[in-house]
Amino acid sequence: MSLEKLHEWVGRTQSMEDFAAPFPVRALIATFDEKDPDPRVGDPLPPLWHWLYFLDAAPQSKIGSDGHAERGDFLPPVPLPRRMWAGSRFAFTGPALKVGDTIRRVSRIKSVEPKTGSTGTMVFVTVEHEVSGPAGTSFVEEHDIVYREAARSGEKQRSPKPAPTDATWTRTIDATPVLLFRFSALTFNGHRIHYDHPYVTSAEGYPGLIVHGPLMGLLQMELARRSNPDRVPRSFEFRALSPVYAGSTFSVRARRGTDGSVATWIADGNGGLAQQGKAAFQ
Repeated sequence: MSLEKLHEWVGRTQSMEDFAAPFPVRALIATFDEKDPDPRVGDPLPPLWHWLYFLDAAPQSKIGSDGHAERGDFLPPVPLPRRMWAGSRFAFTGPALKVGDTIRRVSRIKSVEPKTGSTGTMVFVTVEHEVSGPAGTSFVEEHDIVYREAARSGEKQRSPKPAPTDATWTRTIDATPVLLFRFSALTFNGHRIHYDHPYVTSAEGYPGLIVHGPLMGLLQMELARRSNPDRVPRSFEFRALSPVYAGSTFSVRARRGTDGSVATWIADGNGGLAQQGKAAFQ
């Protein structure tokens, strides 16, 4: 499909409404192995935990070969087989969502842009989400999706650059297949790269199951906010740099800046920089 045809998707919108039920929050607390009390109606929903809601429930007959919903409805039908979460940016402009709220998300295709890199042709799709509760708009998210060419025979993953070692706070995560399964289940994510080892190694050319980009983004935000319990997040962003694979540990790290912001990053099991982000507080 030509780029001009794909550009026809820019401006397309989608609206979804959901109920912020307590159970998904309780299940994610358990998955993160936190000691938080059980959520109650009226409790604030932590930043980024809205990913537990607005789940895409495509019919089984409309699932593509990669486990995602077929393209061409809301998301453009980019004719490249491999898809990854490239990053997100958040601006928290209003009151926090609460457990028990009826919540609404209005999504818009903001841009469709081709790029050429060392691994070939890529297409970046940016989706803007405005999320609101009973008190009005809570935050705006921009989500970047990257589509890539099929794996080439003998293709090797590039080694990431070393991650910083001057963290103020650190948490180590054991990236087991069970952790990946639980997060996939909580977010109703059927992408086979997270649970289907034969598929991810043969069809997509990766050496193992891939840890979810948003899972690592969430863990960065969690470390930043839990290390600053008396501060209110104003913004957060993260971007993916290199995959992290199941079967090893990775580190979630954060460092307080002189301006009060918090730099965050993910170090893979070999100390390579896999993701980086930044949180600002008020």
